[in-house]
Amino acid sequence: MQMSDIPFGTTDWSQIERIEHKGESGMAYWRTRQFGNIRVRMVEYTPGYLADHWCVKGHILLCIEGELHTDLKDGRRFTLKPGMSYQVADNAEPHRSYTELGATLFIVD
Repeated sequence: MQMSDIPFGTTDWSQIERIEHKGESGMAYWRTRQFGNIRVRMVEYTPGYLADHWCVKGHILLCIEGELHTDLKDGRRFTLKPGMSYQVADNAEPHRSYTELGATLFIVD
């Protein structure tokens, strides 16, 4: 990842517009900043959220609150709790997330 032409700045995530994204079940609320080709998001999943697709986008994801379960299309399953993260490259391993309890995530992609 090449990061260039990004001046120093801070983000007050509470001031960023919250956009609703419906899952197969539950809701995701994204607050997004774009820095060139780098997208940075604070994402909240409601309890019972299940993604409506297998994602092939690469991410670096940090679980801030709650608990996130991520299934890989090959059958592996992972659980993130606060302070845990995962990383995956573009087009590497299709993944789909869900949460029973709800979760707040910080994602860079």
